Amino acid sequence: MKKLLTSLLLVSLLFFSCSNNSTSITPTTNAFIEQGNWKITYFEDNSKNETAKFSGFVFHFNSNGSVSATSGSTLVNGTWSSGNDDSQDKLYLNFTTSPFDDLSEDWHVVEQNSSTIKLEDVSGGNGGTDYLTFEKV
Repeated sequence: MKKLLTSLLLVSLLFFSCSNNSTSITPTTNAFIEQGNWKITYFEDNSKNETAKFSGFVFHFNSNGSVSATSGSTLVNGTWSSGNDDSQDKLYLNFTTSPFDDLSEDWHVVEQNSSTIKLEDVSGGNGGTDYLTFEKV
């Protein structure tokens, strides 16, 4: 009887220790991006540095899925969302106004912290990789 109880205890410990109940929680993109204002500090599109197109624009990501980019009296609106695809965190951007429509992609989140979000998009057509970096203002 003692061996049976010991065996059951051992099996129970193994079962519960192998479960996927992780206590460490990785912050989501939303927790960072909805806090404050952001600027684009790097944008590479089709192997060309296009960062200057967004110089002076400040981006604000709202919890309702809207995003605004302002520079002086110029206002450009778009939408954003985040999710997970292929086991990678993603940031989805959608703008219809040029040149902001170049940002409309499903970006893989490469790195994120409270002041920087680095993104990349691997093109399915030509196989090139685009890069986008937001830094907190």
